[in-house]
Amino acid sequence: MALNASLRSTWNLSALRRLAQRGFSTAAVQRMATEKPPNPKTFKIYRWNPDSPTEEPRMQEYKLDLSQTGPMVLDALIKIKNEVDPTLTFRRSCREGICGSCAMNIDGKNTLACITHIPKEEPSKDMLIYPLPHMYVVKDLVPDMTYFYKQYASIKPWLQRKDAPEANKEILQSPEERKKLDGLYECILCACCSTACPSYWWNQDVYLGPSVLLQAYRWMADSRDQHLQERLSQMENAFSVYRCHTIMNCTRTCPKHLNPGYAIAQIKLLMTKN
Repeated sequence: MALNASLRSTWNLSALRRLAQRGFSTAAVQRMATEKPPNPKTFKIYRWNPDSPTEEPRMQEYKLDLSQTGPMVLDALIKIKNEVDPTLTFRRSCREGICGSCAMNIDGKNTLACITHIPKEEPSKDMLIYPLPHMYVVKDLVPDMTYFYKQYASIKPWLQRKDAPEANKEILQSPEERKKLDGLYECILCACCSTACPSYWWNQDVYLGPSVLLQAYRWMADSRDQHLQERLSQMENAFSVYRCHTIMNCTRTCPKHLNPGYAIAQIKLLMTKN
């Protein structure tokens, strides 16, 4: 006998007893008690296949029952790929907001699919999923990050020393010096901030963008690094850092709650002092 959604959602001891009295087996009662009412949700996902260059990009609809999937957007994408459409393409790795692989635009905001909850307040509202904006698309939700990583490599993101360290001896920092790196080293290079920045959209061939500039300041602020002047001189031009107009989209969209706008302001301050 089928059970309606209201009965399934209001299980109590008396209801279970009545079912048992009507001849349902213990296993059947337990199974029905753990069933969840259907919770449909439509996902509209950007699709484009480079193997079919004559076909224009399109939005494809997928309908899922949220009671049968995990709570995060990445859970829904994995379910679609595994059970509905194996051709859907996206990046993923850690599922913990650490690697930055699953960065995409979800309902108009750049974020990580693995730490973004599927909203259940408005089940009838469709969820829109696009790749990161203003980047070339490799396929579906996969943006081309080649130039972004090239810009990152250009700032030499490693410790640079003029004095050779003593053998078998660490380069120490005080707690105060180490604290200066908080809010900087946590950046996972997901590019959510840079692809939310209008200045980066129009000048990404010459403007380094919020993510790379935050990483650059991370090394400028490191007391163990001895190449501050060289790092600053690399940015002595009208574009590398000064294309920032403090719109602050970068800070608003960062899924790690960092503040690239502050880091850029600190670089500008250092350039006026040195």
